[in-house]
Amino acid sequence: MNGQPQTGFSFGLLAILLISYFALLFVISGISSKKADSHAFFGAGRRAPWPVVAFGMLGASLTGLSFISVPGNVLRQNCYYFPMVLGFVAGYILIAKVLLPLYYKRGLCSIYGYLEERFGTASKRSGAAFFILSRLLGSAVRLYAILLVLQTFLPFRPSSGLFLLLAAAFLLLLFCYTYRGGVKTIVWTDAFQTLLMLLTLGLSIHFICKGIDWADSALPATLSGYAGLFDLRPAAPTHALKQFVSGFFVTVAMTGLDQSMMQKNLACKDLASSQKNMYLTAAIILIVNLLLLALGVLLGAFVQQNGGMAAIGLQSTDQLLPYLAASRFPAAAGAVFVLGLVAASCPSAAAALTSITSSVCLDFLQKSEQGLRKKVQAIVTFAFMLVLAALYFLNNDALINIIYTLASYTYGPLLGLFFFGILTRRSVPDRKVLWIMPASPLLCLALNGFLRYFCKFDLGFSLLMVNALLCFALLWLFSRAPKAKEQ
Repeated sequence: MNGQPQTGFSFGLLAILLISYFALLFVISGISSKKADSHAFFGAGRRAPWPVVAFGMLGASLTGLSFISVPGNVLRQNCYYFPMVLGFVAGYILIAKVLLPLYYKRGLCSIYGYLEERFGTASKRSGAAFFILSRLLGSAVRLYAILLVLQTFLPFRPSSGLFLLLAAAFLLLLFCYTYRGGVKTIVWTDAFQTLLMLLTLGLSIHFICKGIDWADSALPATLSGYAGLFDLRPAAPTHALKQFVSGFFVTVAMTGLDQSMMQKNLACKDLASSQKNMYLTAAIILIVNLLLLALGVLLGAFVQQNGGMAAIGLQSTDQLLPYLAASRFPAAAGAVFVLGLVAASCPSAAAALTSITSSVCLDFLQKSEQGLRKKVQAIVTFAFMLVLAALYFLNNDALINIIYTLASYTYGPLLGLFFFGILTRRSVPDRKVLWIMPASPLLCLALNGFLRYFCKFDLGFSLLMVNALLCFALLWLFSRAPKAKEQ
């Protein structure tokens, strides 16, 4: 989508909605952060209502980029994303049954405290460093993509100055409404923002349905052509089993071993409440992803009836939903769509900002004083701004893909290290973890390059699993069996 939105879009209405939206966020923040101390910032005082946490988890799990990409991807790969969603559900169940009891038993605020107890301080800091790198880069790339989309809705010509101003304003708002209450605030603001995102999803489905000619005799065949759920071709990258396994491990690694996701789950009063929250989250994720895929099927029918992507003037399916919101939706609906896009982006970015701050304070500085925590949060916010500026000025799709891939590589060692600790009783010299953690993604990168060059095969979604297995194998290689108990 290039230049300005076409007919029907109201920037004035959007401005009013955005001002009202952020004003409400600050009202929620003010109420939720009353008498908030560092304990509330890091863990909400272990008093967060589990249904509210579960509902807000949707906003943190489905970013604004997912909101655009999942429906658009249906035009290229049908609904073959669905088995991955089933993998997400299985992953949430494992987190509830295995990881949450592990964290609650130890009363952890930072989940990487488990690594210190199991292996040592160096292991804890290695795990935390990999999380910080993953979250900072991954969240920055997702936020960068959404800011580029939002920029096109403003009544100004896109420029570097406009992008940097938009990024700075966005990060400043995130900083201001989270710096006092932290997790205690995020639990409630995430729920509010998830509600707005679901409203936007409903409006999108409604207006796409209005744009479809339901009397078209070819429509049933068109809809069914996009509605395939399971790809059973053995060699296909979207094969159902591959998708399911990938979704399972992605959820375990990027939710169960991710401080930003677990920090909110650990804010529930006890293990039973947190497990209920996880089960409800799984159900909500399943339902909403089905709605996103249904929206994708409808988009496919709409595009077919309008002569295809070329006739609309678009190249990327990710551009389709924003284009329609700007040019085909009524003015009010288009403005609400942009508001929903912002609401879908805020929870993930705010959680990243808060969790990285928590990890730096708890895992590296080992201090939780409020004054220090606020300074750390300001530095983390500035780091996000630097990454966003670098992404914009380098403006290289290949580099962006490398950074995003790097963020996914770094979850593999976390998965390997955690499950080595859970599944075995063997000990690893703490200092050796410092080089084993970076060694496994480098070996995985070399292996994938070899397979691509000589076998014309790409590990694809299985990168995470192979990476974790390599880390597990290296840990085993340098580990020692537990000493036999004296009789």
